[in-house]
Amino acid sequence: MSTLTESFSDLPTTRGPMRVHTFTPTAPGTYPAVIFFSEIFQVTGPIRRMAAALAGEGYLVAVPEVYHEFEPLGSVLAYDQPGSDRGNELKFTKELASYDEDVDVLATWLRSHPSCTGKIASYGVCLGGHLALRAGYHEAISAVAAYYPTDVHSATLGAGKSDDTLKRIASMKASLLFVWGLQDPHIPKEGRDLIHRALEESAIPFEWHEFNAAHAFLRDEGPRYNPALARICTALLLRFLHEAL
Repeated sequence: MSTLTESFSDLPTTRGPMRVHTFTPTAPGTYPAVIFFSEIFQVTGPIRRMAAALAGEGYLVAVPEVYHEFEPLGSVLAYDQPGSDRGNELKFTKELASYDEDVDVLATWLRSHPSCTGKIASYGVCLGGHLALRAGYHEAISAVAAYYPTDVHSATLGAGKSDDTLKRIASMKASLLFVWGLQDPHIPKEGRDLIHRALEESAIPFEWHEFNAAHAFLRDEGPRYNPALARICTALLLRFLHEAL
């Protein structure tokens, strides 16, 4: 007997259709939704497996193709240098307004989804961690899980490389969970300290975890994968979502 179903929907945006991959528990009923933002490589095998595992725990998981206005629908970038170069190029080409519109389109769609309770969280890794944090400013998002989010400390997301994600943090209403790798070259100690200090000064509640790990240590392909820490971080995520949703 299957525990979940996989499908996709192409949602209209002002910049063309956005493909959203959904992983839905098959048991009758409604479920809290999690918008799961991927790395710069879009909906790869590791991302799909992470989404399916989360859906199996009782969540409606929606994974958008972040670069839908630049790449053909269904595109996946390879875990190699050309794929990395393309993904990094596009994260600084896409406009902040487009990132934010995607969240609004997703939240509106999920609120009316027949399998959704109406409760929505955002979750992401790498680029997706930043997008998950930024999504937390949307009034429909009640919880944010940001795993090694890039470009938050440098405020360089999007076209023009000048985002306001951290500057607005004092207005954040969603519950916050952050997970970091101490050996992550993309978010050095100075960057983590800057984010932590901004959170403390904002006087909003947040949860913070650091591990001896490199960047992308949840990805179950490649040399940086740490399965033991991945299990711990999944447990943290499930406990956090249960409490927040």
